[in-house]
Amino acid sequence: MALIDEILRDTRALAERAAHRSRRTVRTSPEAAAWLMADREIDGAPSAAPPQTAETSGTADALAELARQVAQCTRCPLSETRTQTVFGAGSPRARLVFVGEAPGQQEDLRGEPFVGAAGQFLTRVIEGGFKMRREDVFICNVLKCRPPGNRDPRADEIAECEPYLVRQIELIAPSVICALGGHAAKTLLRTSESTTRLRGKWHSYHGIPLRVTYHPSYVIRSRDVPEKFKENRRKVWEDVQAILELLERDEPPCFGPGSIEA
Repeated sequence: MALIDEILRDTRALAERAAHRSRRTVRTSPEAAAWLMADREIDGAPSAAPPQTAETSGTADALAELARQVAQCTRCPLSETRTQTVFGAGSPRARLVFVGEAPGQQEDLRGEPFVGAAGQFLTRVIEGGFKMRREDVFICNVLKCRPPGNRDPRADEIAECEPYLVRQIELIAPSVICALGGHAAKTLLRTSESTTRLRGKWHSYHGIPLRVTYHPSYVIRSRDVPEKFKENRRKVWEDVQAILELLERDEPPCFGPGSIEA
């Protein structure tokens, strides 16, 4: 197993370097697919914090200024209960942006999005599926503050916080947005449809192609039912492949009748 892991790491490193040089994705091999889909143990330990790249572009400066505004925000009562805000992390030049619903307890303590078991799963998807480094994408949430007890975001909280998300996406101008889970998808697409119904087709968010997939936490929680866990990972893999194909074509999809323009 150690030898296989070493071979996969070396193969992944080569693909990552090629993708990073061109800012394009690399077609995922069957071996990498197997690695992503493998039923490996995911513990609850926080994942290592991704290194922050030192970029001096106007976009990086604008994002840094926006992060300062978010850190001082008192628009809703969540500012009274948070430990700190969780602005987001990744490249200001990211072609792919992941959007979740809200920070959890570990994110609130560390000020970083998607750490712990959910973060490990998302990192596996990014590295093993997309052949990117975590710092080459941008990861954020609709809410920048943790709701007490990790409860669902409220409509008033979303209304106050979403302008920050809109500005983030406007500044980064990604090629694709991936909505992680129902709350993020419903907010971005202004719909009450379930994740199951929103998956499997392209949507549009302010003209940017958007794909919906399951939240990493939802996938992890399904481990107690092996067949369900396997099915959920397969569906995430299908979403990965769809996004990869669009990134490789480098052109927007044709939005069908089922798409939603937000």
